[in-house]
Amino acid sequence: MTEKDLFETYKKDVYKTCYFMLQHPADAEDMCQDVFTSVFQCDWRQIEHLKTWLMRVTVNHCLNALKKSTRSQAKQRLLALNYTQGKEKAAETVVEEKESAKECQQLLSYLPGKMRAVVSLRFLNEYTLTEIADILNIPLGTVKSRLHKGLRQMKQMLEKEEKQQKKGGGKYGQGGASFFSVFRR
Repeated sequence: MTEKDLFETYKKDVYKTCYFMLQHPADAEDMCQDVFTSVFQCDWRQIEHLKTWLMRVTVNHCLNALKKSTRSQAKQRLLALNYTQGKEKAAETVVEEKESAKECQQLLSYLPGKMRAVVSLRFLNEYTLTEIADILNIPLGTVKSRLHKGLRQMKQMLEKEEKQQKKGGGKYGQGGASFFSVFRR
């Protein structure tokens, strides 16, 4: 595999992870470039589980950037995902999905970096818990704990926001209840 092949194979996964961790397109592009620059300086051809190793490098770069970041959360931009995947959907459905994605992204932005990494890898990149443990080089129990705590914090923020909406205020909009109904048990 050449450097070009490596880049073409994994650029979307690396960018997606950077974007969800850093929540800003330009920062994600810069970080993606930094990740591949670092990888190409290593002897990456000898790595047995290349994708796992690459994602670990990506998450570590992002966590380091988050630690250094002084950018306020007010300046962070929100992501509007469109999961249509080639299917025609009613305009209302697409709008609801984009609203839900914005809400999810905003809630993620309030999580600490390590929890955000686990939640992002699990639900946005769709990795298994075991894969996340390998990527982050942490025990499976720690992955489960961070995931549980992260989802619980997101649920609490959403419930607080819904109470504010009932009182006439709120910032997440009406679509939050449908998207986050999975958190209610």
